[in-house]
Amino acid sequence: MARQDYISNMDEWQNGFSFFHELQVRFGEIDGFGHVNNTNIFTYMEEARIAMFKELGLMTDWGAPNSAEIPVVADLQCDYLAQIMYDERLKVYVKINEVGSSSIDIHYLGVNEKQTPVFTGRGAIVQISRQSGRPSKWNEELKQQLNNFSDKARV
Repeated sequence: MARQDYISNMDEWQNGFSFFHELQVRFGEIDGFGHVNNTNIFTYMEEARIAMFKELGLMTDWGAPNSAEIPVVADLQCDYLAQIMYDERLKVYVKINEVGSSSIDIHYLGVNEKQTPVFTGRGAIVQISRQSGRPSKWNEELKQQLNNFSDKARV
């Protein structure tokens, strides 16, 4: 298995996930070679990330048209470990790895029905002011909520 610079110990890292989102690979996500097109993995990570944000109650505020702050993806990377085929069921695990003053570092793990890791990933999400476009710090309550979710994943 390839070594990702954000994973020092794969078993320990993998055991740190508790939240996941399930999905089934659709026919339209398959490329001419019969496996999932590599760009669709980023959509899978987005689905899992949004599911986690909903679990945290963040999408109610961020999704409101008058919300002062919104989340943006600052960077996103993926490491492909195995082919994913049409109609496979996947669990896409997601966890908050680190909470910054206005950002969170999120890690992802895609696992197929055989419990084989098929991709890993990480990315930074930054809360920005809708008006200025500049980073907007977490309020203390939200920062505590993010840290609590992060700590829960480490148990």
